[in-house]
Amino acid sequence: MRVAPRKLERGDAVGVIAPASPPVAERLDKAVEYLKELGLRVKLGRAVGKRCGYLAGTDEERVNDLHEMFQDPDVKAVICACGGYGTGRIAERIDYDIIRNHPKIFWGYSDITFLHIAIQQCTGMITFHGPMLSSDIGKEDVHPLTKRSFQQLFHSMTLSLTEDVSPLETIVKGKAKGRLIGGNLALLVTTLGTPFEIDTREKLLFIEDIDEEPYRIDRMLNHLKMAGKLSDAAGVLLCDFHDCIPKKRDESLMLKDIIQDYIVPEGKPALSGFKIGHSSPNIAIPIGAEGVLDADKKQLVIEPGVS
Repeated sequence: MRVAPRKLERGDAVGVIAPASPPVAERLDKAVEYLKELGLRVKLGRAVGKRCGYLAGTDEERVNDLHEMFQDPDVKAVICACGGYGTGRIAERIDYDIIRNHPKIFWGYSDITFLHIAIQQCTGMITFHGPMLSSDIGKEDVHPLTKRSFQQLFHSMTLSLTEDVSPLETIVKGKAKGRLIGGNLALLVTTLGTPFEIDTREKLLFIEDIDEEPYRIDRMLNHLKMAGKLSDAAGVLLCDFHDCIPKKRDESLMLKDIIQDYIVPEGKPALSGFKIGHSSPNIAIPIGAEGVLDADKKQLVIEPGVS
């Protein structure tokens, strides 16, 4: 069952948590000011300023922050400060009944991908793959479209992504529809064989990544292929693969070669070039919402993610 969270209104409170790595304090402060400019009140999780190696606090502390924000009736959205590493560690500790019984906007990307998939598998609630506070909004040179993505939280709007945003390339012709599922490729692969394994059946699968050499992208797509995730999908969206170029090898396949090897043979409508993920701009999209991919017209249309 698909559940769309309620949209935000000016004056609403949003909770900021760091379920993975710790945010850069200066950037987070700047991003919080942006949320206030949008007319929102901000509540920081208890663990946001904590450190436990490469984690923002212990697993228990980070889970407690997530639980508290979803249970707090004053909080209307839960926004992740940054990614990094750590959400896979807490997935089994989360009480998904809390999320199911208190549906609200959940927003983030990168390492947050594991939580998006877990929430999808356990609750059916629409979540948002979108720019984060410390990682994106707190930077000096934020693209206007990155900031504008937050407007999706205030309005029940249909998204139409075309070449008006970025050049798109048809990889496989055709038209497909289905709910959106996906995120960071490296994180999607880590769900395989777990209770939170990504389900791509009759869905539009979108993938993105950063700083992964072509041989690593090759390995991960091969893993998805052997697990049946590419053949199960209705269509494929190839988003930004920032700096995914050869670095260690003098001779290498390139990303375009790997796409030809894995995506084209599946014969599913596929379109590449979307500025979704580790990119500038970083366009937010609602995971779990119904979408229509038209690879011939180079267009992706997505239903509203909020009600």
